[in-house]
Amino acid sequence: MKATVFLGGGRITSALIAGLKLAAYRRPIIVHDHNPGKLRELKRRYAVQTEPDLQRAIARAELLIIAVRPDSVRQLLNDIARLDRPGLNKRRLDRPRLDYPSEARPLTAVSLAAGIPLATLRAGLGKFVRWARAMPSPACRSRHGLTALTFEHRFPAAQRRRVAQLFRLVGPVAEIPESKFDAFTVTYSSSHGYHALAALAGAAENLGLDRTSALIAASHALADGILAWREGRVSLDALLHEAATPGGIAATVMSKMDEAGYQRIIQRGLRAGLARARKIRKG
Repeated sequence: MKATVFLGGGRITSALIAGLKLAAYRRPIIVHDHNPGKLRELKRRYAVQTEPDLQRAIARAELLIIAVRPDSVRQLLNDIARLDRPGLNKRRLDRPRLDYPSEARPLTAVSLAAGIPLATLRAGLGKFVRWARAMPSPACRSRHGLTALTFEHRFPAAQRRRVAQLFRLVGPVAEIPESKFDAFTVTYSSSHGYHALAALAGAAENLGLDRTSALIAASHALADGILAWREGRVSLDALLHEAATPGGIAATVMSKMDEAGYQRIIQRGLRAGLARARKIRKG
């Protein structure tokens, strides 16, 4: 049976596999990585198949997921392009000849690399591969991670549904135009929640709360209110008004934070992240 093949065995691959296993995903999962330690750990933790040989891994792929760092994508595409093809390189007898896709039967590939545009991916392997980009959250480990998706022009509808269904197993999916993809990526990251939790809890400790109580208070402040907004029908403005009585403690806290540049700091952070994504895009 053809498999879902991950090229790269790092943290996001581990998180996705954990979520897929929780969802009882039945299709075989194969992971390729140059690091044997990563492969051993993934096999031990999740009972997935591992394949250190790139050609053998791709030969098994029905869905190929590029899960390497952005600065490694171009080299990986070059490595794939140099693999044995009929009539070209002398082929080792112990390695399968790749069943290369054709225009009538293109391979579906999904890149998880931030900042690498579809045009670069398409140029790397030609027109016989249909490309999508996905940006899953590490929270997909527990099946609560949002995944942003974008597809190249003329991506087959059936394959589009298939890719979306895979990521829906580990959380909700949002399809975003590629022109907005990087801006969405720097905004939706779960790192914002962790960062805010650490900052709020740290500030509470400075007021005299113990670590456990500070984390309980800060996590309630962030998570419970946001869940109430997501699951309800009350506008954000109305909830802000409800939570902060004029002249009260919450209103005073928010006012002082805004005076200190709260919105400005967040904007600067997002712009820096977007600039980094654009730098990656240029290579």
